[in-house]
Amino acid sequence: MKSLFGYGLTTKSIAKSGGWEIYDDRFKKIEFDKYGNILLPPFLFKAKKSHLEITSPGIPPYNSLIKKAKNLISEFDYFNEAPFQIWVTGTNGKTTTTEMIHYLLQNSDIGGNIGIPLADMDKNKQFWVIEASSFQLHYTKFAKPNIFIILPIKEDHISWHGSFENYVKAKLSPLKRMSERDVVIMPKILNSPTKAFKILYKNEEDLLHYFGFKEFEFKPPFLLDEILAKAVYYILYFKEKSLKNFKIDPHKLEEIKDSKNRIWVDDSKATNIDATINALKRYKNKKIYLIIGGDDKGQNFEELFKYMKNLNIELFIIGEKRELFINLAKENHIPFNDAKTLQNAVNLIDKKHNKDSLALLSPACASFDQFKSYKDRGNIFKKLIMNFEL
Repeated sequence: MKSLFGYGLTTKSIAKSGGWEIYDDRFKKIEFDKYGNILLPPFLFKAKKSHLEITSPGIPPYNSLIKKAKNLISEFDYFNEAPFQIWVTGTNGKTTTTEMIHYLLQNSDIGGNIGIPLADMDKNKQFWVIEASSFQLHYTKFAKPNIFIILPIKEDHISWHGSFENYVKAKLSPLKRMSERDVVIMPKILNSPTKAFKILYKNEEDLLHYFGFKEFEFKPPFLLDEILAKAVYYILYFKEKSLKNFKIDPHKLEEIKDSKNRIWVDDSKATNIDATINALKRYKNKKIYLIIGGDDKGQNFEELFKYMKNLNIELFIIGEKRELFINLAKENHIPFNDAKTLQNAVNLIDKKHNKDSLALLSPACASFDQFKSYKDRGNIFKKLIMNFEL
C-alpha cells in the first residue's frame, strides 16, 4: 500500500492519482475522498503494510507517523524523473531568486516551496526551477539538482530541526548526491565536499568578479538574488540577460506612502532574524519604528538586538512571545512598546511617525500565532495603513 502523511497542498496534489492511504490528525474516522483514496486517523498506520510513504514537508521528524515509516521519501524523490532541475535554497531570498530564474528561462516551470507542488508542474518544460525548503530537503534521499543555488544560511526553523547544525545539514544534503556534470553556487563559509563543479562566494562582489556582469536592476538585499539568477542563465547560455521588467513579490520590503507622505514598509515575509537585519541595514540611517514579534521558531535573537542597539529605533512588540522581546529590549536598553496586536502597533506608530521617519513591519518571526500566514499579516498591515487615508 502507498501512504501519504498529512492532507496539505503537496499531498493533495499527489493524491489526485488515486490509490493512496492518507493519514492526517484531522481525520477521526475512515472515509474516502473524491479520488478514491482512503482517509485514516494516524493511529491506524501500519508500517509493515506500506511500501511507500510521502509526507507533507511541514510534518516534523518527531511526529509518530515519521518515526514509524520504513520507506519514507519526499515529493522531490517521487518526481525524480523530472526535466533539468534548478534548485534554490538558503534562509532568505529563496523565493525572489527562484522567481527571477524562472523569469529569465523561457521554457521553464516553477514550483516547490514557492506554493506549487511538484505534482502540478509541467513535465514537458525544459527546466524545472524549484524553491527547496529545509523541510523538503530533510526528507529527500535520492533526488538532486542539476544546478544548485545556495543563498547564505542563517538561524531559522530551530524548533523543527532540533538544532542549527541539523538545519544546515538538511540544506546542504543534496551536495552528496550531485555528479561532476552538475554545478553548485554556494557561500565559501559553507564549502562542503561534492562531486559537482563549485562556484564559491563571500559576497556579491565575488560573483560579479567571476561572471563579469555589467547591468543591474536591484539594490541589496535583492542584488544577490539578481546576480545568482543571472548566473544560472549564464551557466546555461554563456551570456548575460537583463531582469529589467521583473517585479519583486508583495510583503518583501514593499514601501507604501500614506496620505501624509510617510513611508510604511511591509516586510511581513521577514520571518527570521537575518531577514529583519537585512531590512534594518537598508534603513539604518533613518529613525525606525519597528513592529516585531510572533512565533519565534526557537531562534536566538541576541544578534538582532545587538545590531539594533546602534540604531535610532523604537520597538512595537506583538504576538504571543512578547515577554521574550520585552526582556531583550530591556537588557539592550532599546525603547519599546508592548503593543500586543498589529492594530495597536500601527495606531501607536501613527502618533509618532512623520515624513522623515520610517515605519517597518519586519517581525523576525512566523505569523501563525495571530495570522493565517505572512501574506495575511502583510495585507492586514496595509489595510490598517489605508485607514489613515479616510
